Amino acid sequence: MSLAIEAATELGVDKVVPWRAERSIVQWKAERAEKSRQKWVDVVRAASKQSRRAWIPEVTELAATTAALVQRIDRACATFILHSEAIQDLAAQPLPGAGEVILIVGPEGGISPAELATLTGAGGIPVKIGVNILRASTAGPAALAVLSAAERWQ
Repeated sequence: MSLAIEAATELGVDKVVPWRAERSIVQWKAERAEKSRQKWVDVVRAASKQSRRAWIPEVTELAATTAALVQRIDRACATFILHSEAIQDLAAQPLPGAGEVILIVGPEGGISPAELATLTGAGGIPVKIGVNILRASTAGPAALAVLSAAERWQ
């Protein structure tokens, strides 16, 4: 995921929230969580410097449950869930003029049906980027490029 975090930083992500999904292969356990998070902080710092960003995005503590992620959704203006079976296109979604936009990327095994139900129940919108199914490490940066094209690069 280091390459995904690096690309996301270069594309303008504002905050990175690690999430322990049901199907996550890598599990950030208590003893490894801070060490793993620090690796991401280092990647974000280097990518920020390389891309000449004015500030370094935050890498938060691990959202150890989907419920912890839902708390973030409640405060956001828009939440998009990348999902291989989504019907709606991310590029067609209206974006708020201000406020937080959350982009949820699941693990390689995908977001489980229970997680998807919880996230959509909280207001998240399942979206796809295109017809191809992308790896988790590619999907996030690709989605950020779509959002940036719609807002930041105009």
